[in-house]
Amino acid sequence: MTSNNNLLQQLVQQQDQLNRSERKVAQVIVADPRAATRMSIAALAGLAQVSEPTVNRMCRSFGLKGYPDFKLELAQSMASGTPYVSQSVGQNDTASQYTDKIFTSTIASLDAARQQVDSNVVQRAVDYLSQAQQICFCGMGASGAVAQDALHKFFRFNIPVVAHNDSLMMRMMASACKRGDVLVLLSFTGRTKEMVEVARIGRAAGAVVVAITAVDSPLAQEATLVLGVDAPEDTDVYMPMQSRLIQLTLLDVLATGVILRRGEDFHHHLKTIKQSLKGTRVALAEDEV
Repeated sequence: MTSNNNLLQQLVQQQDQLNRSERKVAQVIVADPRAATRMSIAALAGLAQVSEPTVNRMCRSFGLKGYPDFKLELAQSMASGTPYVSQSVGQNDTASQYTDKIFTSTIASLDAARQQVDSNVVQRAVDYLSQAQQICFCGMGASGAVAQDALHKFFRFNIPVVAHNDSLMMRMMASACKRGDVLVLLSFTGRTKEMVEVARIGRAAGAVVVAITAVDSPLAQEATLVLGVDAPEDTDVYMPMQSRLIQLTLLDVLATGVILRRGEDFHHHLKTIKQSLKGTRVALAEDEV
C-alpha cells in the first residue's frame, strides 16, 4: 500500500483497504494522531482492542518496518502540509489534487467522529436542551460562526435562544443564567481562556454547561456534559476545516433529537415556519405556467 501523500493522509484515505482489526488501529490513530506518536505499542493495541502483532501488521501495510518507524513517520507527517492553510495539501498541489484531498480528509474525519460519538451523551444533551428555559450558544473564532448556525436551527423550537461570539457578552450572559438555563460552549481545542471562564461563571450561576470540545481539555473539565470533538487537525497551525464541520454535524444531531422529542404534533409548527418563506423565493418557470 503506497502513496505520495504523507502517512496521516494515507491513514485517512486508505482505511477501507485494511482488514477489520487493522482498521480499528488506524481509527484510533486518526482520532488523535499526536497522542499516537507518544503511545507505546501496548497502549495503542489496548485502545484499539487488538493484539500487538496486529499493530505491527498495519504498520507494515504502509511500507514501514514496524511501530517505531511508523511513529517517526507519523510525527513527520504531522509537520507537513501547508502551514496556516491545511495539513492535507501541499504547496504545489493542483486544483484537482487539493479539492480531492480536502473532501477525502473531511469525509474520513466525519466518519471517525461518528464512531466516537457516545449516544448516551447525545441523549443526555437532548434531555437538557429539550427542557431548557433558555439556551445560549457561545463560540469564538471559527466556533463563533458555528454558534450562529446553531441559533438559526434552535430558534424554531419555541425555546428562547441566543448566540454570542464576543467574550464580554458571553461573560455577562453566563452570569445572568439561572437554574434551568443551558449554555452550549463550542471550542475545538477547549483551551481558549475566555471559554473556560464562561463555563465556570455559568456553572456558578446554576446553568447546565454542555461543551462541544476536546475530551479532557480545560473546558471539558468545567462542563456539566461533554460531547467530544476530535479531528486530526492542529488549529494552532492550520485553518479550522474538519473540526468546524464536526461541530456543525453534532449540532445537527442535537437539533434532530430535540425535534423528535417534541413529537409529530410539532411538525405543523415547523411547517408554518417554512411556509413563511414562500413569498421570498423567485418563482421557477413551471410555477408560473
